[in-house]
Formats: sequence, C-alpha cells, structure tokens
Amino acid sequence: MENEMLKVFDENHQPIGQASRAEVHRLGYWHETFHCWFISREASKAYIYLQLRSTDKKDYPGLFDITAAGHLLADETVENGIREVEEELGVKVKLDELVSIGKVHYEAYKEGFIDKEIAHVFVYETPYEIRDYHLQLEEVAGIVRVDFNHFYNFCFGKTNSILAEGFTCKDGMKLTFKGDITYKKLVPHDLSFYQQVAERIQRYLSRK
Repeated sequence: MENEMLKVFDENHQPIGQASRAEVHRLGYWHETFHCWFISREASKAYIYLQLRSTDKKDYPGLFDITAAGHLLADETVENGIREVEEELGVKVKLDELVSIGKVHYEAYKEGFIDKEIAHVFVYETPYEIRDYHLQLEEVAGIVRVDFNHFYNFCFGKTNSILAEGFTCKDGMKLTFKGDITYKKLVPHDLSFYQQVAERIQRYLSRK
C-alpha cells in the first residue's frame, strides 16, 4: 500500500506529477481522496454514519472516521473512488446515487507524517439497515450511526460527546455497540474539516 502511486499537487493545488503514498505523507504533498458520508432519515430525524477503523490500521487505528473513504490512485478518477464503499462496507452503491457536496482541503500533522488532502466529498442516503453491512475487517472494525443534529452541534463545540449506536466486530462476530464518542475517539482531522462537512450536509438535508 505504501508503494501505491498517487497524483500530487503544489500549494496552489495544481498537479505536479506522481509520488508513492509513503513519499506523499513523508514530504507532505497535496493529494486527492474520496470521502462518502452515509446518511439516513427516519420520521423527523436524520442520521450520519461513522466507521470504526481497524486496530490493525497503520494510521489512526481504533478511531471513528468517515463512513467510507480512501486515496485516489494516480490512474483513477474521482468516480473510481466509489470502489471504497463496497470494499470497506460490503454494500452496493451506484455512482448516480451519490451527491457531491464539493471539495474540502485540509491538513494534519503528526511525527513523521504529513497529510495534505484534497477531499472529494459525497453523501449517500443509505437504504441499508445496520445489520446489512459486511465489513472488510482488515480495514473496518465497526459501523455506527449518530443523530445528525447532535453530530452538527458536536462539530461546533456545543457538546463534548455524541451517542452512537451500531455494531463492532470481534472474532468474526457482530457485537452491539452503544456508547458515547468524544473528540479523542475520532480521527483527528482539523476541526474546520468536520465543521465544513456538517454545514454542507445540513444544507443538503434542508433542500430535500
């Protein structure tokens, strides 16, 4: 995976060539990713879904993250990113069922790792029940849903935690999960990233 080739961009987000995934994160090149946030509606409520990253992941193991996401390889288009959904969650999604909510540029830094992403962000109104997801356990250890209004308030600091319900996987079995998610349990994307996503999804929901 570290040898996968990605398209890289300069500080003005103009393409400048290709580099391996390892080099991209070592030198801090801007690169493209695909993000898909699952949402659903029941009566007057909307929900947003989070995946729990496997504890075997090199980056951010055991933390909650975007429903499905991944890097776009050098020879891929944005549309090719939909492969991440079926690979990680085990459900079929058609490209025309996704709705683009634009691009989000963000940066994250930790020792020996610089992540500068141009994220192509989509929403998908899922018809699936929680039990329908069949996770790629090397990548994903669980999936949960959260009341979207609570998620929105959480992103803007109006609450310190959000209640999530779903399941986690252990030894090939699905275990019911219900518990609070705090900032420490989320992948540490910059807070402005979560705020932009929450704002755009709220606008999407208000139009429908």
